[in-house]
Amino acid sequence: MGRLTKKLVTLLTVGLMGVTGCAGQGTQEKEAKASGQQTSSNEKQQKAEKQKVEKPIYVNIIDPDSKRIIKTIKPKDLGYGTDDEKYKAVIADLTRELARGTKDTPGYDKRMVLDKLDANGQVIKGKPQTVLEEEELAYNIFQSSLKGGTVEIPLYVTASGYKAEEAADLGEVVVASYTTYFNSGVAGRSKNIELSAKAINNVILGTGDSFSFNSTVGPSDAEHGYQPAPEALDGKLVEGIGGGICQTSSTLYNAIDKLAVSYIEKNHHSLNVGYVPKGRDATVSYGGLDFRFKNTAGVPLLIKTFVNRGSITVEIRTAKIYQNQVKRS
Repeated sequence: MGRLTKKLVTLLTVGLMGVTGCAGQGTQEKEAKASGQQTSSNEKQQKAEKQKVEKPIYVNIIDPDSKRIIKTIKPKDLGYGTDDEKYKAVIADLTRELARGTKDTPGYDKRMVLDKLDANGQVIKGKPQTVLEEEELAYNIFQSSLKGGTVEIPLYVTASGYKAEEAADLGEVVVASYTTYFNSGVAGRSKNIELSAKAINNVILGTGDSFSFNSTVGPSDAEHGYQPAPEALDGKLVEGIGGGICQTSSTLYNAIDKLAVSYIEKNHHSLNVGYVPKGRDATVSYGGLDFRFKNTAGVPLLIKTFVNRGSITVEIRTAKIYQNQVKRS
């Protein structure tokens, strides 16, 4: 091969190498660029997913009547997903507070204010019982805590368990009664017994109704006409406004106890009282101890009271058609 031929071969080889080198470099640049674009796209996707996951979740608790938001919680901040037992405890405290209220805020639970008959036999309407079902509310809040949303407070309202047309007949027959005695010469005590007896007179106890002495009688203070009189306190007799109303509640207890009622709350005095046998008293104090029971005697009842000079009698009555259906203790 001649020199000229060798030079041409060398030049051609170098040229081809140069072309191949440029082509390889271009491919690498394209691959690097594509890889960079893919990385950027992945980062954007991850960022978007992160933002989506971290979006705050809230649960709004709604009043069922006004549809107003009364409480908003952020489940994650209260332990949801990280400490569910702690979160459930927080929810339980919240539902209990909503149901029963606090020192400054009344709860949704409302005791029944029973209907009464007036002097003409007409019904004076009370108020139904309202109960916030705490376990149901807690469950609904927990179920809504993953995605958030609104939870309506579950309230159950129960009206008195008697028919309007029955009211006029409920005083027909006496099915239980009890009488206690007091010194009519003690003016304050006599007045207090008279006022508290009047407050529970003609109260209608429908089937299944719950009775609260404190809710029915109300505050036994001077503003409501109650007077100073001896009362039992911490094992001693002391002078106090409203002394004597416990004789009314105890007389009621001994009358209603002859029927098959179930007791919700019943307390004894810190010392023996003379108007009922030992252990047969039911002490009360407005805002404190109460006497409460549920009418499980099977028929609607009517409370009648009579205060004479030195005695108080409580009668439990019903309609003649129910006389033989009354469940007794």
